[in-house]
Amino acid sequence: MVQRWSGREARLLREAKRMSIRDFAEYLGVSHRGVSKWEAGGELYFPRSASQAVLDTALARASDEEKTRFAEALGGHAQSPSGTAGIQVDSHKFLPVFIGIDRAQRLRAHMTQDAATGWMESSSTRVEHPEAPMCTLHVFACGVAVFHLVQPREPATLTELAVWRYRSYASDLTWARATIRELLDANHPLGPSPQYVLSLYWLASSPWTGSEYDTALRLLSTPSVLVDRGAPDGPAPLQGSVEKALLATGFDHPDIVSFGVRGVSTGYAGWSGVSYASISQERSLSVDELVDCELTVQALWCFTHQVQQLVEEGQDPSMPESYGWRFLRAAYSRLSTARAQETAQHCLMREAIINTSGLTERLRAAQDALRESAN
Repeated sequence: MVQRWSGREARLLREAKRMSIRDFAEYLGVSHRGVSKWEAGGELYFPRSASQAVLDTALARASDEEKTRFAEALGGHAQSPSGTAGIQVDSHKFLPVFIGIDRAQRLRAHMTQDAATGWMESSSTRVEHPEAPMCTLHVFACGVAVFHLVQPREPATLTELAVWRYRSYASDLTWARATIRELLDANHPLGPSPQYVLSLYWLASSPWTGSEYDTALRLLSTPSVLVDRGAPDGPAPLQGSVEKALLATGFDHPDIVSFGVRGVSTGYAGWSGVSYASISQERSLSVDELVDCELTVQALWCFTHQVQQLVEEGQDPSMPESYGWRFLRAAYSRLSTARAQETAQHCLMREAIINTSGLTERLRAAQDALRESAN
């Protein structure tokens, strides 16, 4: 019997039933994000009373074998250090591509309008991906399409996850290129092609504690330090001792920006991605809030890249007035100014992602180029 369920006991029950997070959430009748938050919080997080009752029922209905495994795991806690779970992480990939305002309008006519993006008008639809259980295409009115791939992973090590990340980039880009051209019926060799992939990792559970936990989140946001990207056969893992040494001694880089709040969450933004772990469900950011920010940043990053590319090709960048330099000026103001309904953590998150993506400089440069072109 459990007097009060914490994230740790919830995880032990799930493992005793030998279920994945998604299967366990479906069994309980709750969202998988909720279960992920329970487990990420460990002993410091206590689900709400309604969830406490649901977990009571799940334990009562468990088989004798499952109850035995749960009791053994629960009783063995005194002899075992905390943080013995495996790595469970949801990988979110973002693949932006500029398709043009007219093409975007045609695609959006057959999609559902997004409400969450607000001032960045967009629509979305689900698309099939060979390896991602959930893939959504967001098309923005400013002419940018962003593929959002969600792939749950349970790697043995951070290095294994990093290698998978880099090795899957090539196939993801090839798939995205073919998919967007099929949707647009554009077979010309110079048709739109995604050029950039950024990742967001939502850490659900891990084997780390103390300083190792913090270091692991930093490594998740900057995985290139664990991979030999110049290997003859493609990205390859560095020796296992590299990861162990970094976890033991700590890892930092001037380009890594923290946006977590002590006792609430741990979050880092790096040059190639974002990592986040929730501790307090009520006070931490949700995965949807992180995704919405990334979608906006990636759409603007791709838009400004298109302007920069035209300048570098010796052309005068031209956009409709509604998406000219005033649009970029407004975008910069919205991204850099705190809103009344936002928490401090929202502001920290947005600032960290913008700074590490280099978007501020891109917005200013593209704004100047479009203003000059309009004069």
